[in-house]
Amino acid sequence: MTRFVLVAGAWLGSWAWDEVVPELRAAGHEAYALTLPGLAERRDEERDGPIGLETHVRDIVETIERQDLRDVVLVGHSYSGIPVGQAAERIGDRLSRVVFVDSNVPVDGESFVSGWPDGRAAVEASIAASGGFWPPLTAADFAGQGLTDAQITRLVSGSTPHPGATLTDRATLERSLAGLPATYIKCLLDWPEPSPEVTELLKSENWRLVEMNTGHWPMFSQPHELSRVLLGL
Repeated sequence: MTRFVLVAGAWLGSWAWDEVVPELRAAGHEAYALTLPGLAERRDEERDGPIGLETHVRDIVETIERQDLRDVVLVGHSYSGIPVGQAAERIGDRLSRVVFVDSNVPVDGESFVSGWPDGRAAVEASIAASGGFWPPLTAADFAGQGLTDAQITRLVSGSTPHPGATLTDRATLERSLAGLPATYIKCLLDWPEPSPEVTELLKSENWRLVEMNTGHWPMFSQPHELSRVLLGL
């Protein structure tokens, strides 16, 4: 039996997987959707000081170890690919596969905003102007992503400001992610090609690419199709 551990991207919590988790469980697997510190129902939480990238990495690792989960398929969407990729490296033989859902991937010594050469200054300015948090997107930002009006309303109403330090802290990797068993799910409406970092990793025999004809938030726009992809790994 597979244990799916699912982590949503910036601004989101475990609720983002509400239409995916039941399908995974109905297929006979265990599924755990995590809310990272500083988000959703944990938005007021601070552990050992301000919440940074390492806080999120540790939270994922500690959840898996505390529940003694094995045969783990660790799933990261968007921003959370960065802490998920680092956590996948740390949990050792507990990992069955890591899945990146249209996500960033960690690069040693680089941050989330490092990959935004044209938008980095704007993101950092937005964080500084918002008390150290990245403000959620507005409804207009979700246009062209294959979402219904109801799905956009759900995303906007459920989002919470994202802890800014997690976006500017640098990732730490002991070795290349190319050695991990991994699947990258590319959502074609968002951008048709994987990033250069992902393209390089996909050259590894351990990595495979799956394409979905939807936008950046497939757990909302195509939850059933996303569930089938995860079950088919």
